[in-house]
Amino acid sequence: MSIGLTHYLLLSAILFSISVAGIFINRKNVIVLLMCIELMVLAVNFNFIAFSHYLGDLSGQIFVFFILTVAAAESAIGLAILILLFRNRSSINVEDMDGMRG
Repeated sequence: MSIGLTHYLLLSAILFSISVAGIFINRKNVIVLLMCIELMVLAVNFNFIAFSHYLGDLSGQIFVFFILTVAAAESAIGLAILILLFRNRSSINVEDMDGMRG
């Protein structure tokens, strides 16, 4: 039995569902929210790679490289904001961010 496209899509759907559940269940910790968002992006990238391999086209894999580059920059900026939030508030709860003013 070979692994087909449906297996990859099912695995990607499971990863995406876990990340959505993680976002809805845990709304207090910013680090867990960032990890769930990254898992969601990873599930979408998994779909791009599966369809790219199935169709024999490299454009999906090239698109994944651009997405991973943007996701890495997003993670770096998000963690920098998280460090500043922890220094100022001594907490990483999402509820503590509602008092921020710009």
